[in-house]
Amino acid sequence: MRITGYRTTTTVQEWGRPVGDANGVFADGVVPVTLVMVDTDEGITGIGLGPHVEIDAVFAAIEGEDPRGVTALYDRMLRQTFKAGHAGAVFGTIGALDTALWDIKAQAAGEPLWRLLGGRDRRVPAYASGIDIGLTDDELVSVYQVYAQHGLRAAKLKGGLDIERDRHRLTLVRDVLTEAGHGSRPGLMLDVNEVWTRKQAVRHVCELERSLDLTWVEEPVRRWDAEGLAVVGRGIRASVATGENLTGLEQFRPLLAAGAVDIVQTAVVWGVTHFLRVSALAHAHDLPVSPIGNMPVALLHAATSVPNHLASELQDLSPPLGLSLDLHVEDGAFVLGDAPGLGITIDEYAIKASTRRPDARAEQGPHIRPEHAGRRLLAVADGVDQTWRQAPQR
Repeated sequence: MRITGYRTTTTVQEWGRPVGDANGVFADGVVPVTLVMVDTDEGITGIGLGPHVEIDAVFAAIEGEDPRGVTALYDRMLRQTFKAGHAGAVFGTIGALDTALWDIKAQAAGEPLWRLLGGRDRRVPAYASGIDIGLTDDELVSVYQVYAQHGLRAAKLKGGLDIERDRHRLTLVRDVLTEAGHGSRPGLMLDVNEVWTRKQAVRHVCELERSLDLTWVEEPVRRWDAEGLAVVGRGIRASVATGENLTGLEQFRPLLAAGAVDIVQTAVVWGVTHFLRVSALAHAHDLPVSPIGNMPVALLHAATSVPNHLASELQDLSPPLGLSLDLHVEDGAFVLGDAPGLGITIDEYAIKASTRRPDARAEQGPHIRPEHAGRRLLAVADGVDQTWRQAPQR
């Protein structure tokens, strides 16, 4: 079997409501989802989630190769980007191609990837993640009631702009999950997407912890600040979670050496091989791993084969436009199916025919760091940026 070419496409995730974090919000809830399809001479096509940046140059490292030699081809792609470096979006391109190769390998073997990788249990524990900072109180409650109906008993909220607003929103969701769990204590996490300084982080979280039990705080300071993350970890009771925006083991090493991370995360766009290597590194430090992403299908398969998986992020309950997935959610877990490979089916015609597209002119959103992030003296009014719709208290 040989790799013969690739194709790319972009579809959308239609949330039907605003989605975003402390850095910004997509008001229309239409978010781009980029895909790579790798073709072979035996008619098997693999699908990977991730960007297409410098894809011609990266693909040259694997063209004509046997796709089943995935890990060796992963290292060839890293070497292909040696001079300019593989950080950032280029690492996502490598991850997308890597995921597509794992999909091919499992399809060729006639097995779902979770089985090929040595997984035993097709159930992958999940937590709810609504990307929800732009929601009103009523909307927030409604969204997490739906998660609760699927058995989710842990939730990660977006916040970081106002202590009292964060306390209020976390309490609302705690009450929803507590009721659904017949009084059992739910897991609560807060994701602030790198908007605090070290002292802001400790002060904000310590105040929340006066009345709330937080499982973890995610990306409290900048992703590369090993010393700062360690300072925050020593100053609060909650665990510190980070890693989704780190690209390569070399970026994890200083954080682990500094004792700066308690929950090791990695994003689905960085690929399966990266996740497996990060998981092994974390396991050597007795740390759990937790995959991140809106459609973390590939990492769900991989998570079944590692001993230190904690829980995976569940964002939207519906797949992106034009995609169908061989999995479902029940009793608080993803349940993977038996389709060979990743179990992703793509309808390219439906994607091309769709008129829904993200706003390419958007000047604000969670993908853009605000000018004053980490330099706010006072809380943002009502815990929501003034350019977003206001969230009334109740």
